[in-house]
Amino acid sequence: MIRVPILMYHSITERPNQDTRPHAVRTSDFAEQLDYLSTRGFTPLTVADLVAAVHKNNGRSLPDKPIVLTFDDGYADFHTNALPLLERYDFPATVFLTSGWVADAGGDAAGNPLDDMLSWGQAREIAQSGIEIGGHSHSHPQLDQLPDAELRQELRRNKGLLEDRIGAPVATMAYPYGYSSARVRREVRRAGYWAACAVNNALAADRHDLLAIPRLTVGQHTSMTMFRRAVEGNSIPLIYLRERVLTKGYAVVRRTRYGLQRVRGNV
Repeated sequence: MIRVPILMYHSITERPNQDTRPHAVRTSDFAEQLDYLSTRGFTPLTVADLVAAVHKNNGRSLPDKPIVLTFDDGYADFHTNALPLLERYDFPATVFLTSGWVADAGGDAAGNPLDDMLSWGQAREIAQSGIEIGGHSHSHPQLDQLPDAELRQELRRNKGLLEDRIGAPVATMAYPYGYSSARVRREVRRAGYWAACAVNNALAADRHDLLAIPRLTVGQHTSMTMFRRAVEGNSIPLIYLRERVLTKGYAVVRRTRYGLQRVRGNV
């Protein structure tokens, strides 16, 4: 079985604000993590490259130690802090961008960004440097709780804006908050995405649904010991196992909530 760690980052900064702090990684810690990956011989791929290698070529073209680095939301500190480190180590990555949160979104602005966000110019520069740009919805809602028409609009507006402003196809996306459902995944496919990332805190494997690829959370409390254990794939740290149990339980709650909304005629 093919097993690949896909890491989920958000903000990379020495001074996270109150909203982003739980998921923020200090720039110095991120540098230490990249150095470890480089020293240990990991080969980073984008999400699109990984999916192509696993599902179009049966994994035959995968390097010995593949790894994927992803960044959700599109914080400005990716450009100022993460990108120079990635370029130093010649590491590609994938940024999942919320189009309504872009700093100069103008009339397309939507939702409530948690910190300073990338501009369209910075996003284009990032894409031109070899970083994959993926979708992350337009306004960052809980997609599985939206009525069908709003769900389609969130997905298609995001993809359309990204492709228009970046000038390149967008084939992958990540679910805000990691939440999806069979209904959401159908709409993701219809919107033109061929792969999508969730969270689930597990190693990605060739048996996983292309529209529900699991990732491992890297955040404020991810120690180097925990990081090493996660990426080496020998065992998933206990904190991830606890989060997976909670996630599965909450999925039941969310399905029930959506069902009640439909009964009441709100969806």
